[in-house]
Amino acid sequence: MRNNLEKELLNKIQPLAALKTMITSWQKEGKKVVFTNGVFDLLHIGHVTYLAKAAELGDKLIIGLNADSSVKRIKGESRPINDQNSRAALLASLFFVDGVVMFDEDTPLNLISYLLPDILVKGADYTVENIVGAKEVIANGGEVKTITFVEGYSSTSIIKKIKEREL
Repeated sequence: MRNNLEKELLNKIQPLAALKTMITSWQKEGKKVVFTNGVFDLLHIGHVTYLAKAAELGDKLIIGLNADSSVKRIKGESRPINDQNSRAALLASLFFVDGVVMFDEDTPLNLISYLLPDILVKGADYTVENIVGAKEVIANGGEVKTITFVEGYSSTSIIKKIKEREL
């Protein structure tokens, strides 16, 4: 029985072309596809709350996950703490996540332009004008929304707290 669960979890982690096929099929069925992206290095309650709120905006939630090389360029050589396969598996294990796809670029613009979700979501620290891919989603008839973060939670602050305790 556990093998089926593992297979189901791994089936959520898809290469780009396979995910595009899934999204097209869902959209033909009238389902709203929601997309968000991020590093999700140390999964915490802030991430889970944000992703759950994103999932509530539509029928299917897709996460674009920064690949390890992308994280290093954006966050520095000491990141990520968890490798891309571990981060993808943790995200895929959330019942409200329907797909995870990795991307190696510094921004998800190419990914968003190719997948064209119905709803693009980012944290409320962004304005719609500053959200990568917003123009492309809106031009395709989609929407762009922001979600407020849970205060006091970030992978960076968790890493800092761990380092302080080591001293």
